[in-house]
Amino acid sequence: MASTNVSSAGTAGLGSSNSKASSSALRLIQHKREALWFYRFISIGYDHVFNPGQYTEDMRDVAMDEHANLRRPNLKVVDVGGGTGFTTLGIVRHVDPENVTLIDQSPHQLNKARQKKALKGVNIMEGDAEDLPFPADTFDRYVSAGSIEYWPDPQRGIKEAYRVLSTGGLACIIGPVRPTFWLSRFFADMWMLFPTEQEHGLVIGCSVTGIKTESGDSPLQLGPKAEDISKHGNPILVFVRFLIGTICAAYFFLVPIYMWIKDKIVSRACRSKEGE
Repeated sequence: MASTNVSSAGTAGLGSSNSKASSSALRLIQHKREALWFYRFISIGYDHVFNPGQYTEDMRDVAMDEHANLRRPNLKVVDVGGGTGFTTLGIVRHVDPENVTLIDQSPHQLNKARQKKALKGVNIMEGDAEDLPFPADTFDRYVSAGSIEYWPDPQRGIKEAYRVLSTGGLACIIGPVRPTFWLSRFFADMWMLFPTEQEHGLVIGCSVTGIKTESGDSPLQLGPKAEDISKHGNPILVFVRFLIGTICAAYFFLVPIYMWIKDKIVSRACRSKEGE
């Protein structure tokens, strides 16, 4: 686990050139319009089929128990990019649901969250991680798990994390490990973004925490958004990118299934040998 001050995380290594570089290399499914369609279909089996192989309850609970510092039930917490509420379930184990806000851009994922009894009382709403609909200094804790790799402009999302936290508030951002196997790395780089530490001060592949030391907005200055979803793009291009991106994403859902089957076969073979 790496720990850094949110102010540093929001400003380290940031300049206009870096921002342009990030926005010119948007990965497949990283565009918000493509991601909306992607999660429209994947939400059907997200909790039971897709998510368990990528982000387990143990992983979530370690992050919430040890890193997010959810020690008081009256803390005001926002879960950004929370989808079906999997991470939110870990948050409400420590914090009163009435003090928790779950925000995501996918209405289909949020519909799944609304069906969970444990999340009754949680404020569940649609919204953009790069343009949060809250005043500055609103929350005591900012949590985002498995979302930053899809943001068109991660620097802007981190700037928003800083802004909505109150002074002394803590941000906990969780991202995936960049694969080392060449084929997995290829599909990962096609599908989603793995920002470098030099690009915005975060180490992707762990739970990163930081504390806001001063009230108000972040001093980070950014240019125009990397993507404006209100503008209509070329529908053919959107469809092609969505299709290829979904194929790349399917690789990561098939691998855990393959590993599970392989583990079952190997375990059965070992038991057979032991019984001989």
